[in-house]
Amino acid sequence: MRYWLMKSEPSDVSIDDLAAMSKQSVAWYGVRNYQARNFMRDQMKVGDKVLFYHSSCAEPGIVGLAEVSVLAYPDATQFDPKNKYFDPKATPENPRWFNVDVRLVKKTRLMPLAEIRGYPELANMRILQKGNRLSITPVDPAEYAFIVKHL
Repeated sequence: MRYWLMKSEPSDVSIDDLAAMSKQSVAWYGVRNYQARNFMRDQMKVGDKVLFYHSSCAEPGIVGLAEVSVLAYPDATQFDPKNKYFDPKATPENPRWFNVDVRLVKKTRLMPLAEIRGYPELANMRILQKGNRLSITPVDPAEYAFIVKHL
């Protein structure tokens, strides 16, 4: 089993949106970074644990726990010319972008980015590294356990 931090802009899909969805599950669409795509396509497995993180908002931070519920499959938004995630180079025969489905496990209190930064035990998390802008990052099992204990 692996552990991940997955960022979502709450104006697009918030933890409350996820909680209100059918089966409390969502396709993690719109990722347009090759490294993040590769994490989903090549490494994520059903049952992997996810820290659901609100980004690009007034108070970014971890807001819930989720898990990967469906293995990677082609992201349908890449084929829709009206979608902001459309990719003219992608075809159904040769998709470029993939997503997994993520299912809510539990909404938690907000653990703001400032709080995460304050724990020496979390100092090596990728989200805290200078220049890191990835929407999906691996999380060390000990870091995941520490965060869950403090939520």
